[in-house]
Amino acid sequence: MVNKTPKKNPQKDSSSSRYTAADISVLEGLEPVRKRPGMYIGGTGIDGLHHLVWEIFDNARDEAMGGFCNTIEIVFLPNNRVRVTDNGRGIPVDVHKQTKVSALETVMTTLHAGGKFGQSGYKISGGLHGVGASVVNALSSFCRAEVHRDGAHYAQEYSRGEKKSAVKKIGSSKKVGTIITFEPDEQIFSAKGGSASGGKGEIPSFDWSTIVSHFREQAYLVRGLRISIIDARNYEGKINLDDVFFVSELGLEVLSVSFYFEGGIASLVQYSNKDLKSLHEEVFYVNKESEKVQVEVALQYVDDISSRILTFANDTRNPEGGTHLTGFKAALTRVINNYAKKNEIMKESEGGFTGDDVLEGLTAVISIKLENPQFEGQTKAKLGNPEARSAVEAVFGEAFSAFLEENPGEAKTIISKAILALRARKAAKAAKDSVLRKGALEGLTLPGKLADCQTKDASESELFIVEGDSAGGSAKQGRDRRIQAILPLRGKILNVERARIDKMLASKEVKALVIALGTSIGDTFDLTKARYHKIIIATDADVDGAHIRTLLLTLFYRYFRSIVEAGYIYVAQPPLYKIKRGKEISYAYNDQEKEKLVGKNTLEIEAVEPPEDELEPLPDRQAGSPLNLKPNRIHIQRYKGLGEMNPEELWETTMDPTKRVLKRVTIEDAREADKVFDTLMGSDVLPRKTFIQTHAKMANLDI
Repeated sequence: MVNKTPKKNPQKDSSSSRYTAADISVLEGLEPVRKRPGMYIGGTGIDGLHHLVWEIFDNARDEAMGGFCNTIEIVFLPNNRVRVTDNGRGIPVDVHKQTKVSALETVMTTLHAGGKFGQSGYKISGGLHGVGASVVNALSSFCRAEVHRDGAHYAQEYSRGEKKSAVKKIGSSKKVGTIITFEPDEQIFSAKGGSASGGKGEIPSFDWSTIVSHFREQAYLVRGLRISIIDARNYEGKINLDDVFFVSELGLEVLSVSFYFEGGIASLVQYSNKDLKSLHEEVFYVNKESEKVQVEVALQYVDDISSRILTFANDTRNPEGGTHLTGFKAALTRVINNYAKKNEIMKESEGGFTGDDVLEGLTAVISIKLENPQFEGQTKAKLGNPEARSAVEAVFGEAFSAFLEENPGEAKTIISKAILALRARKAAKAAKDSVLRKGALEGLTLPGKLADCQTKDASESELFIVEGDSAGGSAKQGRDRRIQAILPLRGKILNVERARIDKMLASKEVKALVIALGTSIGDTFDLTKARYHKIIIATDADVDGAHIRTLLLTLFYRYFRSIVEAGYIYVAQPPLYKIKRGKEISYAYNDQEKEKLVGKNTLEIEAVEPPEDELEPLPDRQAGSPLNLKPNRIHIQRYKGLGEMNPEELWETTMDPTKRVLKRVTIEDAREADKVFDTLMGSDVLPRKTFIQTHAKMANLDI
C-alpha cells in the first residue's frame, strides 16, 4: 500500500512560522560567562575552581615573561578568597578611548579586552589578557582589583561581573604592581559540579597539593621568577590587608611555599626523573628561535617503558599537546632512525623505529613562545599553530642530531633502548595476534569463568571483577543476569607496571580480562568496542583485597587509560558489618557507621546467629538514632570477604543499582598519577619506602 499523504511544507508549518526575532537571545556584558561557565573554565567543579586561580596568575606571569615582574604571590584566605599579587607594571587606569571608562574597568568587565591583542602591550603572552580577568570577575561573588603605579594606589570592586563603583584613588604608593582578590561564586561552583541556575551549593576547597604542583611547574618555566604560595585559610587571627602589598611581609604563622629556579626546563626534567634510573646523565637541552617561534626542549631517557612529555606554549600547559608536540615526535623518530642506519646499529631485517619505539622511557619538556598562540578552547588544552610544528621539528631535529653525534655513548644507550622497544613491540604483536585474533569475541565462548550478561547494549552492561570463586559464586547467583556479568579472578594478577604486552598476555587471569573487555589492546585498542560501560572492581575489604585492586588499577591505567578517562572504571563498596536484632537488619560500611548504629561499647557477637525466635523485636526509635539496647541482644557479623555473603546479601548491599555505593575512578592529574604508579608498583624500593613513610598516617588498614 502506498501512502499518498502529502508531506508538510516546512515553510508553512505553524511551529516554524512562530520563530521570530523575539526568539533570539542576546547576552550582554559578562552574561555569556555566567550562563555557560564550562566554555570558559572547563567546568564548575574543583578543576574549574582551580582554573580561576590559573587565569589570574597567568596575567601576572605574562608580566614576568616580558621582563617587567620578578615576584608573584598567591594567598588563599578564609571564606575561599584568593589574592594574587605581582610587582609588574600595574594595569593602566587612565580612560580607554573606545569604552570611555578606565582601562582597569575595561579589562575586568569586558571580554576580549586587554594588552595582548595588539603588539604594544605584550610581545609574548599565555593568552588574551582580559579574557581571563573578566571571566574570573564574572564567576566571583566578590572581586577587587588594586593597582599601584605612578605613585598612587587605585582600587575598584565588583560582584558577579558588575562594578560596584568607579575606579578610585585610595592613597599614595611607592609600590608598582597589581593585586586581584576574588571569591568564587557559590551560585556557580559546588562540590557536586556547580550550577549556573542560581542555586547555592557547597564550594569545594582548593586542593593544596594541586596548587603547589602547578606553581612549582610554572617556576621552572620562567627563569628568575619567584612564586610564593601562602595558605592562610585556617588562620584564626584578623588579617588586615588594607595597606599590604605582599602578605608575606606580615609574617603570619601559616603554611607557605616559595619556588625559584635558574635551571629552567632542564631542571624540570631532572625533577620529574628524580625517582627513576636515568640511562644517560646529561640532560639534552636546546633553546633557539626559528620562524619567530622560540623553541626550548629538554629530554632524558630513563629505565622505564612509559613516556612522560609535557608541552607548553607561552608557559601555558597544553595537556592535549598540539602542533609543537607533533613536530617534536616527527623529528625524534626521524633523527634516531637516521643515526641508527648511518652507524649500522640496527639490523636491516628489523626495519625502522616507530614513534612508540623512540618514546619508550622518554621524559621531555617542550616549551615554545610565539606571538599569536591559537588554542582550542579557553582552557588552552591544545595548540593549533602550524608554524609551531615546523619550528620545533627544525630546531629540535638539528640540535638532537648534533647531540647524538657528539655524545656517542649516550647515543648508543638511547638507540639500544629503542631497539628493545622495537623487538618487544614485534613480540607483543605476535602475542596479540595469537590471543586477540580478529573476531575472537564474535560467536565464540568468552574466556575464563566469565558469566556474561544477556544484554548486548554496552551502555547498560556491567562487569563485576570479583576476588575468588567463592565471591564469584555468590555474585553469579545474586546478580541481575540481564545487565550484570561476573568475572572471578584467582589470586593476585600480574603486576604490569614494568611488563610488556607479550608477558602480560601470558597470564591467564589478565588474558581473560582483556578478552572480556572486548577493546583489544595496544595499537589495536578501540574504545568503541568496549563490551561494558561499567567495569566494577569488587574485592575484599582487607589488605589483600586492596593489593588486588591496586594491581587491577595499574593494569587499567597503563594499558586501558582511555577506559579510565571515559569513566567506565568503578570500585564497589561492600559493607564491613551486618547488624541484626529481631527482624531488623542494618549494614555498616566502616567502624564509624557501626558505632553510630550500636554505640561504642556494645559487645559484638560474631558467632553463628541465634534462631529468629530467640531475638526480641527492636523497640520504637527515631530513624538514625543509636540502638540503646543490651549488649547481648545485638548480633554483629563481621564480613571477612565477599565470599562470606550469601547471594541475597551481596545483591542488596553491593550489586543492586538502586542501593549500592560505587566510587568512579578518575584521573585528575595524569602526570601525578603516573608518578604514583611508578613509585608504588615499580621495582625501585627506596621511593616506595619513602612514600609509605610519608603517607602512613593517611592509611586506613584493616589488618
